[in-house]
Amino acid sequence: MFLQSLSRREVMRRCAGGCGAIALQALLADAVSADSSSAARTQSHSQQPHFPPRAKNVIFLFMSGGVSHVDSFDPKPKLTALHNESLTVNNYRGKPGEFKMFIKQPDWQFQPGGRCGTPVSDLFPHIRSMADELCVIRSLVTDHTGHFNSTLAMHTGSFNFARPSMGAWVSYGLGTENQNLPAFMVLAPHTPYAGTLNWSADFLPANHQGTLVTPGPEPIPNVARTGGSALSQTAELNLLEELNQRHLSITGADAALEGRIRAFETAFRMQTAAPEAFDLSQETESTLRSYGLESGIQTGFAWQCLMARRLVEHGVRFVELIDTGSSGNWDSHGNMQDHAGLAKNVDQPIAALLADLRQRGLLDETLVVWTTEFGRTPFNEQPGMGGREHHHLAFSSWLAGGGVKPGMIYGATDDLGLEVVEDRVHLHDFHATILHLLGLDHEQLTFRHGGRDYRLTDVHGRIVKQIIS
Repeated sequence: MFLQSLSRREVMRRCAGGCGAIALQALLADAVSADSSSAARTQSHSQQPHFPPRAKNVIFLFMSGGVSHVDSFDPKPKLTALHNESLTVNNYRGKPGEFKMFIKQPDWQFQPGGRCGTPVSDLFPHIRSMADELCVIRSLVTDHTGHFNSTLAMHTGSFNFARPSMGAWVSYGLGTENQNLPAFMVLAPHTPYAGTLNWSADFLPANHQGTLVTPGPEPIPNVARTGGSALSQTAELNLLEELNQRHLSITGADAALEGRIRAFETAFRMQTAAPEAFDLSQETESTLRSYGLESGIQTGFAWQCLMARRLVEHGVRFVELIDTGSSGNWDSHGNMQDHAGLAKNVDQPIAALLADLRQRGLLDETLVVWTTEFGRTPFNEQPGMGGREHHHLAFSSWLAGGGVKPGMIYGATDDLGLEVVEDRVHLHDFHATILHLLGLDHEQLTFRHGGRDYRLTDVHGRIVKQIIS
């Protein structure tokens, strides 16, 4: 009876005698401190940023498989001039050494876009028309050439271990503006590399995990009540809340349990909020046409882009769109023409999303991010080969709205697109800058777990101030 009246933590405290007592007491103090410091952030309501933000929301566009930078946003005329000529490189797919390769020219021409004249290839003619809104970064680098590792890192900052995703960190740091919807939602037709780890909350409270939305007739499974009345369901949830609170009163602060309680509450409220948010009958025919979406269609990247705008309007803090899964994606080893169909799938919807946000006055407070896990090599192992290999030493991404300078290019690679030669941006810098635009200091946004403070950028990251307006 005596032991039953004590919490597990209290039992451990009372048993912490002997040589390890001081160390164990210190670890327990850390745990208590972590519980108390994080308890407030298990709540889903809006949190105060560290400083005035430039953006309130993020729409994160992830192209799975590795988009070729030299075929999209980083023109290299020298590749055409030296097509099929040999060169020796000292790093191939992350392996140092001397490798004889053969230069491959781009499959698409580049044209200047907008008044700013930013060159964008014919892969993306619609996005090119929005060049005046884009801040193109040509100098991104990552540390791994594997899809799983680089996809995981672009989402979580970690190449090898499960960690909270960027969307979960943003939810933890800022909460949601709408108590009836999650702060972090992911719209994806298929499972990408690294799977659900890309939107996991990991050791953060559970209510910060991304909610998966799958395009189709039932975007969020089980959101509709399947039986009983609203009154009986409310009674059941009230009983569950009472039992959970009773457990908390006995055991003390438990961020994980409190997060699950918040997740239950959000799920209940979503029964009425989600159907309205996903109802496209309110959209005009001209809006649907601009995205390339037919009335009644609930699949495709056009649907995802239009839903992203609607979710941001409904107060969802972080919306991620993934275009494909771990197959049938941009991983064009054998034939770069595979890029053509994938680009056609996303080009018009993305341009329409930018124009729609601008027209509605939302782009200034919404940060749109377009990226991929790495680039592709400007060469091949044999002359005349049609594809490109993985390339981690340089790739391109772009941002729009949300406090970034529009119509600009930042960073540069060498004449062949092999390596960064100007204004290198590591993915940790990329993450730090995104958080900064949201009013979050990447060094202060931490969570204590396992005896240490974790953050999205680990012990790295600098803010790329040159791209901030």
